[in-house]
Amino acid sequence: MDVAVVAFEGDQLNGDIAPALRELQDSGTVHILDLTFVRKAADGAVDVFELADKEVADAFQEVTDAQFDLLSEEDLRTVANDLPNDSAALIVAWENTWAARLATAISRSNGQLLLLERIPRETVVEAIAALDSGGAPRASAPGSADGRDWT
Repeated sequence: MDVAVVAFEGDQLNGDIAPALRELQDSGTVHILDLTFVRKAADGAVDVFELADKEVADAFQEVTDAQFDLLSEEDLRTVANDLPNDSAALIVAWENTWAARLATAISRSNGQLLLLERIPRETVVEAIAALDSGGAPRASAPGSADGRDWT
């Protein structure tokens, strides 16, 4: 399961991201388990909206009908504390259904996943830019199997 926090400038929530989330859900790439929204006004006041709340229901109700309340009050408080005033955030928890299918295949073939790492987007962009300009990616981090620094 992954949890993503997507921050937005301004404290107004809109549904522009909903079609992309719906597509991921409908294609079976992910199974969205929880969606919560945090809005922080210019004066620092915080509002939290669940999927059923009218402020977000119209735009996001079709994304998923599942609502497991996986995000705790403490999780939401942490997100709110880290948000600048006059901003908003979408917190989404999902199961990587593609990974579940892969895990089943690995298990059936008597395999074992030894390592799974996430590469930050910025690192990928830097590596591609370095390759495009004729440079080389940075030196390998200890334990990196392919000789690249993914940190």
